[in-house]
Amino acid sequence: MSAAAESRLQALDGVLDGQHATAALADELFSVVDALGAQPALRRALSDPSTPDEVRAQLAESLFGQRLGGTTVTVIAQAARARWGSSSSFIAAIERQGVRALLRAAQDEGKLDELEDQLFKVERLVDANPELRQALADRVTPVQGRKDLLSGLLQGRVLEATRQLARRAVEARQRTFALTVEGYLAMAAALRERAIATVTTAIPLTDEQEARLKTVLSRQVGRDVNLRVVLDPTVIGGVRVSLGDEVIEGTVAARLDDAQRKLA
Repeated sequence: MSAAAESRLQALDGVLDGQHATAALADELFSVVDALGAQPALRRALSDPSTPDEVRAQLAESLFGQRLGGTTVTVIAQAARARWGSSSSFIAAIERQGVRALLRAAQDEGKLDELEDQLFKVERLVDANPELRQALADRVTPVQGRKDLLSGLLQGRVLEATRQLARRAVEARQRTFALTVEGYLAMAAALRERAIATVTTAIPLTDEQEARLKTVLSRQVGRDVNLRVVLDPTVIGGVRVSLGDEVIEGTVAARLDDAQRKLA
């Protein structure tokens, strides 16, 4: 993502952060995303860079002002005022705010940890089930049907916010369901100024091992770290840690590969 695009997203984040986040706000933002997705002419009109910024913002206010809450209209108008480069980027920016509204509402209710843990488990469930993963990615099947499939599996088993985010992730705006969920988890970590480390290991870590690893990684990056532990029986001893773009190999296989390279 370019620095300019990142700056636009941060500015829109700031608009939402100045409002009271609720599940109802998220619902309204998602309803706008769905409406824009179904109406190409509308999304082009609100994101056309040849139209003056304030004209696009005023159009958003006139279209949604009588039907949606004031907070929602404020966010949509600001999104319309910015220049995103494409209508798809415009829609993705609004959906991001819907996701962040749900995450912030969960944080206010003291449920963000539970939501993060559930989202991660849903991602792993889909990843571990090839038939389910293929069904959710099948573009021949209408997206509503795919959403309902996953929603039915999660009904009554997770927080409503978790189920709603999982449904949104089926559209895979970040190329795949898994990458989209990872994006949600990154947003959740950012709300609390934390980093995410994915730990791949053949056997579960003990509480003491997790605590030690968290301490070491937090010291390394200078902020708290959330661990996402992935069990992989093909890992031969030790652990593999992915922290952002950095991969720390501590497995027997990695050390053997390194030894072979040095001997070659």
